Amino acid sequence: MNSPTIYKPSLVSSLIVSVLAALGATACCFGPLLLVTLGLGGAWISSMRALEAFQPLFALLALAFIGFAFYRLYIQPRRCVPGEVCTMPAVLKRQRIVFWLVAAVIAAMFAFPFYASLFY
Repeated sequence: MNSPTIYKPSLVSSLIVSVLAALGATACCFGPLLLVTLGLGGAWISSMRALEAFQPLFALLALAFIGFAFYRLYIQPRRCVPGEVCTMPAVLKRQRIVFWLVAAVIAAMFAFPFYASLFY
């Protein structure tokens, strides 16, 4: 009888969730500007301001998942079977580069209220 597979969150899924949470955290400010830039407009964009109440929750989620990805990349020891992709140093280097790029994008999104006046 096979035992059930335990889901282990991956680095990629934690980065994706952190970006989505950061989008949620900045939906009240960054979202309308992004939609207008893409050519989408209308009175409904102002209703995105209602998401501002959830901003702390989304920010906390984004920071938690970024922290989890950092833990997986830098703190948790790697458990790889020889011959697997995770044993290659180039893969780890690429994962760390992607992590820092995503972290920089999230930091820019969180700081958007401070420089938003430059765009409006």
